[in-house]
Formats: sequence, structure tokens, C-alpha cells
Amino acid sequence: MKLIVGLGNPGKEYMKTRHNVGFIVVDNYLGDVKWENKKDNLIYFTTVNGEKVGFVKPQLFMNLSGQALIQIINYYDISINDILIIHDDLDMPVGSFKVKTNSSSGGHNGIKNIIDNLKTESFARLKIGIGHDINIPTVDYVLGKLSKKEFEDLNNKVYKDIIDSFITDGIDKTMMSYNNKGLL
Repeated sequence: MKLIVGLGNPGKEYMKTRHNVGFIVVDNYLGDVKWENKKDNLIYFTTVNGEKVGFVKPQLFMNLSGQALIQIINYYDISINDILIIHDDLDMPVGSFKVKTNSSSGGHNGIKNIIDNLKTESFARLKIGIGHDINIPTVDYVLGKLSKKEFEDLNNKVYKDIIDSFITDGIDKTMMSYNNKGLL
């Protein structure tokens, strides 16, 4: 079973914020589905290309994403190799993306908490650039609302293709196929 995890903050006040890019991409992929609340996470199971897949949105705040996620990983006995985390990246230009594995948190507190709880950096990530306005304090910027165009751009087919590729082909082939296409 594969696990696709979109990171974000729970609550209506955080909808359409830069820090909720992971939630938004997962929601765009799935459309309108009925989420189940399980172990501090929203989870939805489906089959993609013959593979059982759990889509997860941790429901603890971003900085505690790993605490929520480890519960699901342990409960369903998911291998680290079968997990894709989708999150925002402040250091990448808006509209860019990178598929990675085996890397540090890069200062992202949600990823840091996941690394701390999983005790490894060896999980796949789809990092989506949100840019950074140095004139705005970082916390205000990441919790700021996406522009209409930025929000619409998150429904780009490339993210759906990356998720499908990870599910079907694994992380290595997905990185080879998509990392040279990192700007939308």
C-alpha cells in the first residue's frame, strides 16, 4: 500500500494559505471525497492503477505533522519507501517543484517533525515552491493566502501525474521523469 500525505494546517482559517499546499494538491487530485477521521489524520483509501493507496491530511498543526503521521504508518504498517509527502517550499520560486528523497528538512518545521518521528530522512517528497517575500515575516508569509492564480496553478496536471508515477513506478523513476520539468 502507498501513502500520499499532503501537509497543511487544519481549520478554515488556514484554507488557501501557502503552508497548505499539500492539502490543496491532495484535494485537487481526489476531488470531493468522504474523508475518515483516524488517529489525528484525515484519511481516504482508493485504488490507483491497481495499487491500494491511502491519502492522508494530518490534523495536528504543521509543526506536529510527524506525530500524526507516525500513528498512521504504524497502524497500517507502511514502509518508508511507500510514502510520498507533498509540501510547500519557501526557498523555491512560485510555480517550481522538485521530487526528492533522502534530504534534510531545509528548515521546514513540518518535515523536521516527520524526520524526528520517523527517525529517517529516507522518504519521498514533492516540494512545491511558494517563493518568499523577504519584506514579510516568514510566519506571516507562509500563513498568508495564495493569490487566485497561485491557487489555480496548484490544480496543474503535472502534480497528478507525479503522484500517479510515484504510485505506479516508485520514487527513482518519478525523480528521473519529472525533475527536469521543475518549472511550470
